[in-house]
Amino acid sequence: MARVLMPVGDGTEGLDTLYAFFRLPEDGFEAVLAGPEARVYHGVMHEVPPEEPIPWDITREQPAYHLKAQIAFLDVDATQYAGLFLSGGRAPEYLRYHQDLLRITRHFFEANKPVGVICHGVEILAAAGVLQGRTLTTVAKCALDVTQFGGAYVDRPCVVDGNLVSARTWHDNTEFLKEFVRMLKRLQAI
Repeated sequence: MARVLMPVGDGTEGLDTLYAFFRLPEDGFEAVLAGPEARVYHGVMHEVPPEEPIPWDITREQPAYHLKAQIAFLDVDATQYAGLFLSGGRAPEYLRYHQDLLRITRHFFEANKPVGVICHGVEILAAAGVLQGRTLTTVAKCALDVTQFGGAYVDRPCVVDGNLVSARTWHDNTEFLKEFVRMLKRLQAI
């Protein structure tokens, strides 16, 4: 079974991550959670609360499910994975400084393997220096992470650019995962 690497950390967005974690095995791919250490991480849920007495203009964060990383970034051999899936939440804000994760991320672009990125996951791509000349989408508040690092931001549910498929938020999961799985299956067919 081909494996897909899914980096996580404290503050990883639950729906971004768990939808893919359970969806990928349905098409024959093993989803492998990795983190700074092989341990349990605290997931979060982000949403703009509906009908609040005082409206929110940004997402509110709440605790969500816990996620167990099976392997530490340091121990990941990226050549053993068919694809990379970067979810959002607050975790990418600090994961983007982890040099082993940046090394792993660059491998997938150098090897032209499928990369799926949603929401704040784009912060990891920006830090890895792989956005130059790419067109992608992300949550609107991360558009600067794309444009400041040489990419073009578009506000669409799902964008495919070469080996990269991107989505704005978990609201776009269905279209996003369909494209990511198609990309993984094309690679397997080669």
